[in-house]
Amino acid sequence: MDFVSLQKVTHTYRDANGKPELIVDGFDWAIGEGEFHCLVGRSGCGKTTLLKLVAGLLQPDSGSIALQGQPLRDPGEQVGFVFQRPTLLEWLTVAENILLPISLKRKPGPADHEKLESLLALVGLSGLADRNATQLSGGQQSRVAIARALILEPPVLLLDEPFAALDAITREELQDDLLKLFRSRNTTVLFVTHDIREAVYLADRVAVMDRGQLIRDLTIPLPRPRDGEIRYSQGFNDLCADVRHAMDVPA
Repeated sequence: MDFVSLQKVTHTYRDANGKPELIVDGFDWAIGEGEFHCLVGRSGCGKTTLLKLVAGLLQPDSGSIALQGQPLRDPGEQVGFVFQRPTLLEWLTVAENILLPISLKRKPGPADHEKLESLLALVGLSGLADRNATQLSGGQQSRVAIARALILEPPVLLLDEPFAALDAITREELQDDLLKLFRSRNTTVLFVTHDIREAVYLADRVAVMDRGQLIRDLTIPLPRPRDGEIRYSQGFNDLCADVRHAMDVPA
């Protein structure tokens, strides 16, 4: 059984005049437990819409989405979501932002604070629990957003271009941090990005999307664990070229 399964998923938006526009068109995809998949494609191809469908934030017009064999119809604790912007609450501390999903339901207890300390260490923010969100760099804010998405220990983590606004060096550091989290927690990940090199560095498989459809499914046979040196290898660059060529579809 596939851990996450999308079968013939279709979703349509309606514009201001009520005219329908097909955004996701019969999308089939499956992710095995503990795998890291990336979704790439040109702007407007439907990547973010597809991610919101998997999160339960949108519902398909037709087709089905399942998690561990069970239909996924609504947002829930089984899926963590990291948006393009960190969306931290500026008046809260780092700890309060990370614990927010728990605080909305109940008062965090000692076990929750133990999870918090563990996550702070994993994302490289030990000692910053009491810092205000406005005092953080962009990279630190992204780390807080990832920790917040993981505090409920969801089996699936969805990320929508979370590093796009960061400088190149910070972006690479966060990619490495995310891979460490992925390995240590065996979390199943679907990561949306415009960056081909980012997708190849992170993923076990890369899906290429165009006009709402899956047009290529590429396996990334790079060894794990991965480190920065692999970015300069011939094999890595060849895989990046394969993904780039897969995106060269007629406009």
